[in-house]
Amino acid sequence: MYQRMCRPSKNHSHFLFGVRGVGKSTLIRSILKDKNVYWIDLLSGEDEFKYIQNPDLLMMEIEALARQSRMPAWVVIDEVQKAPKLLDLVHLLIEKHKLKFVLTGSSARKLKRGGANLLAGRAFVNHLFPLVHLELGSDFELDEYLRWGGLPELYSDQMKKTEDKTRFLKAYVNTYLKEEILVEQIVRKIEPFHHFLQTAAQCSGDIINFSKIADDAGTDDKSVERYYQILEDTLVGYHLLPFHGSVRKRQIKSSKFYFIDPGIIRALRGDLGNKPMPSSYEYGNIFENFIVGEIFKLNSYYEKDYRLSYVKTKDGVEIDLVIECGSRKVICVEIKSGRVASLDGFKAQIDLAGDIGCPGLVVLSQNVKAMAGNGITVFPWKEGIRHIFER
Repeated sequence: MYQRMCRPSKNHSHFLFGVRGVGKSTLIRSILKDKNVYWIDLLSGEDEFKYIQNPDLLMMEIEALARQSRMPAWVVIDEVQKAPKLLDLVHLLIEKHKLKFVLTGSSARKLKRGGANLLAGRAFVNHLFPLVHLELGSDFELDEYLRWGGLPELYSDQMKKTEDKTRFLKAYVNTYLKEEILVEQIVRKIEPFHHFLQTAAQCSGDIINFSKIADDAGTDDKSVERYYQILEDTLVGYHLLPFHGSVRKRQIKSSKFYFIDPGIIRALRGDLGNKPMPSSYEYGNIFENFIVGEIFKLNSYYEKDYRLSYVKTKDGVEIDLVIECGSRKVICVEIKSGRVASLDGFKAQIDLAGDIGCPGLVVLSQNVKAMAGNGITVFPWKEGIRHIFER
């Protein structure tokens, strides 16, 4: 098991959110391995049914343990979104017995849409993602990661063969369709959503064109907007909003959407049979998805609260990532999937960076050594990411 960078509190109740298969249960078991834990697994059909039918059962079970002097130190409810009414009981039990809870979830949809009790600060919120390069350490190989992604199962001893990894990722995206979409009845018709997923994966990292995607998926703009919200709610991806001096004026209508993992993107695209080839469009696109994803995930793990966006002018000049580190510090990041031999060619981005209050441009590349000049610093991507988070 890899050492995860997510550090849930050992002394306070908390939520742990993450897409299916990122290792939430494994992480919690490792953290609480020496504790007295009462575990409720709502992925079990039997447990899910009984707690949905009678949420008060949780209170009765804990009270029975209290009377027997067997009160657990922790209660874990795995996939709590399947029975959101349990959160009212969790609230009462925290207040009455000072119990500590871990509440995991792979979907925030039911919690957000159903007005679920999110415990009003009585539980911290953490997110767990597919493995990042720092967690993989010496096992990290860039081209392999760009091909398969970072879901932990892919790095187990049982996943050495290409065909096994291919089957796993195909099954993963199909299971997502079945369990997260069909079972929860999020959409009425699965066929347009299925087409949408393939198209959205092809467009991962691009500015969303709702009308074009709707045409490709055989649906309408409003459905596409709702489908993207489903992906965000089920933690499969995230929006990158366009930069604006006023945060409230940043519009979802012109956002980019990134899937949370390169392997998921390539499985949905049907590209698993081929390696991303350096210098190809696909390689550049997957590399950008990877770099933005690493910064997005590390921002959460380091609890930096950096605000991430992108900027593009009407003339087509674009900066891939704008990172606002507090109220005054801005870092403008350009992503290059190959090696940068010259500092020429960045003038438009430097001018644009200056227009939004950024003193220079950071380029994340596959260079072996950093180089700088004229307000530009070109970093090897690992070094550049480290530089961003050392601030």
